[in-house]
Amino acid sequence: MDLYDIRGGRLDVITEEAEHQELSRELTMESSRDRGRRATRDVSTFQRFSVDTNESLRFEPCEDSNPSPTGAEDGHDDDDDVFKEEETENEINTTRNHLQGKVAEMENFAGHLEEIFLTVEENFGRQEQHLEQHYNDVLQTLSQRYDERAAGLEEEKKSKLEALYNQLLTCGRALDASKELIETAQEIYRSQDKRLFLKAVIPNIKRIEEFAKEETDLTLSTPLEFNTPLADLSHVKTMMDSINVVPAPSAPVINPQMPNSATQTSLRVCWSLFSDDTVEYYELYYRPVLEDTPADSTCTPHVSQVKVKETHCTVTDLLPNAQYELWVTATNTTGISPASEKALYMTVPSAPVIKQRECTSSTEAALIRWESGNTDPVDSYTVELSQMGTDGGITESIVAVPTCQCLIQLQTGRRYLVSVRAVNIGGPSNRSQVITVSTTGTFFYLLEDTAHPCLSISEDGFTMFYGDEELPISAMALDGDTFTRCVAVLGDLIPVRGRHYWEVEVDDGTEFRIGVAYEDTERSSYLGANSTSWCMRHILTPSRHKYEFLHSGRSPDLRITVNPVRIGVALDYERGTLSFFNVDLEQHLHTFLCHFRNYVHPCFGLDNPGALTVHNGIEAPEYAFI
Repeated sequence: MDLYDIRGGRLDVITEEAEHQELSRELTMESSRDRGRRATRDVSTFQRFSVDTNESLRFEPCEDSNPSPTGAEDGHDDDDDVFKEEETENEINTTRNHLQGKVAEMENFAGHLEEIFLTVEENFGRQEQHLEQHYNDVLQTLSQRYDERAAGLEEEKKSKLEALYNQLLTCGRALDASKELIETAQEIYRSQDKRLFLKAVIPNIKRIEEFAKEETDLTLSTPLEFNTPLADLSHVKTMMDSINVVPAPSAPVINPQMPNSATQTSLRVCWSLFSDDTVEYYELYYRPVLEDTPADSTCTPHVSQVKVKETHCTVTDLLPNAQYELWVTATNTTGISPASEKALYMTVPSAPVIKQRECTSSTEAALIRWESGNTDPVDSYTVELSQMGTDGGITESIVAVPTCQCLIQLQTGRRYLVSVRAVNIGGPSNRSQVITVSTTGTFFYLLEDTAHPCLSISEDGFTMFYGDEELPISAMALDGDTFTRCVAVLGDLIPVRGRHYWEVEVDDGTEFRIGVAYEDTERSSYLGANSTSWCMRHILTPSRHKYEFLHSGRSPDLRITVNPVRIGVALDYERGTLSFFNVDLEQHLHTFLCHFRNYVHPCFGLDNPGALTVHNGIEAPEYAFI
């Protein structure tokens, strides 16, 4: 019987049982309603469903109690009927659900049996094909042996017949000679002439003597038996024996690494084998690939191995973001297969390290920078961010970031949690440490790499100090990015056009320069003295505080009566303005009108010993961009 017929028959039986139970439930409920409507109750039986231990349904009769003669308990009986009806309905629903579960289990089991049936059929087909191939090989070998032996017998028969034929010709010639001598002798004997008799008899006698001297070989020149050597059927025997002997497996084929098939310390490796091979176990070999090791070096990495029975294996205790070389062999009772071709797998990278002092933001975007944290290169990075105050989870993921920085567009006035993952063929790394990014205002740190050697930057990266002591020339290590003449430093402003605002706090007795400058501004020039910087300068004179707003060494003639202690700086790329304000008085001081061809950086300089503190990440006041 076909497997589908069996499944269909069982399911039909189960369906009929379920329909029968549903009909019984409806009849029982109708009977319960009729009993509730009766005015006079007789002794009757109530059909109750119960679940037996063999998970089948049975009906148990039970007698109802006689009604009260006065009818006082009719209401109570109605309540009991309703309760029993609900109980019966619950039991039927439970049983029906149980039967539905059984049906689902049987369907799953039938599907599993169907898979096994197909597998057995496939295995049988392969074995039958294998046996037929062996049978054809044996027949072909025997046919070759038969053709070779028949050809040998034909040659031997031909040679024997030729030898016998030649001997037969020799015998014929001897018989003809004997017959001729006899006939000649008879003619001489019948002759009446004595003279002729004597003349002919002597030569004839000599011929007879010579013929008698000739020895005729009366033995067969060739044996009648044929040479029948034993046939060499060892190869056929080997082939017959190989039908019952399992051959050694062929070399497995190791699969290329699949995406997301690794962790930082483990690899999942898969391989395949020809379906006709029988294998008891596999041995997986692996070793790290060291790119710095010379080709002729004797210090080769240690080869580890794992023995498994499946065609997959998870290798553990590995290095993160490391490349491994793997190969596999198959073994059965006959022997070991050749090794597969070597494959290269990669473990997942280590988590990146966000460089928080190099991350900047504005009201519209954030620039996140990080270090890979891996010696080997990774394929890409994924930046994950979630908005604070939400239910949690990843709000957005920016994938396939090729470098160690990413500019992210954000919503204004929000706070975000940002992290980074490194990605290679093995999968994504663990999440980096999470940093908080705010889009309330422009946020940046001072670039210590650009600071003049006489400047000191605070640990938080927002305050610069210019001390009284002079440094020796040997201690003033200068490079291409360091200011050499003006005691100044640049700020790391995010490269986003739009509006930016920050504030600077200084003492009355400190001479300073604050403003903006291009990244390639001359380091050997004073801020404001060239065409690549714009700044506000404070100068102390014996009579007053003097303020200049310098660009290319020129400043308008302005007089500020109240010395600003906290100065607001507003940069507007779209309008091409750079404005300065007295924050305490909300007083506008000056505005540069210019077209910035490139992105600019905040710049801060001190012309005498003192300190300067930058306040950023704050919301711009309304008067800053009127």
